[in-house]
Amino acid sequence: MKLSPKFLVQAALIAAIYSALTIVLGSFGYGPVQFRIAEALTVLPAVIPAAIPGLFIGCILANLFGGFGIIDIVFGSLATLLSAFSTYLLKKHRFLFPLPPVVFNAVIVGSYVYLLYDNSYSMALTMMFIGISEFIICYGLGLPLISFIRKNIVLKRVLGFDD
Repeated sequence: MKLSPKFLVQAALIAAIYSALTIVLGSFGYGPVQFRIAEALTVLPAVIPAAIPGLFIGCILANLFGGFGIIDIVFGSLATLLSAFSTYLLKKHRFLFPLPPVVFNAVIVGSYVYLLYDNSYSMALTMMFIGISEFIICYGLGLPLISFIRKNIVLKRVLGFDD
């Protein structure tokens, strides 16, 4: 990963899209049952390396507005960073792109949401709810997003999509 102006612009664009989507959709992206639509972008590191810092920064910005405080800012963003890097490592296995975000968010976010904020459900159920929502978003929107970008010449050029 070379730190070029193109790389920085791509990372900034992805951070802005991730944080804006999460903040605008508000309560859907936070809590024990969440559908953070921006998580569809977590498959991008497999094809756009700049998505790794972009998603991490975007998650930090989104979690600043989430109301869960410093724990969410630190650990939620760490889950996203681990997911992004792991997805990048899986770049040759298209159908596994969404797996790291599902696993890391279910375990990390599910744990601290249960332990610190919401004991309405058991820890296992909280993890499961977050894992299921992540699975739906990443596989249902993330993989089709990559296919859409691959078919769209303008988006491929703008995003610097590597085929």
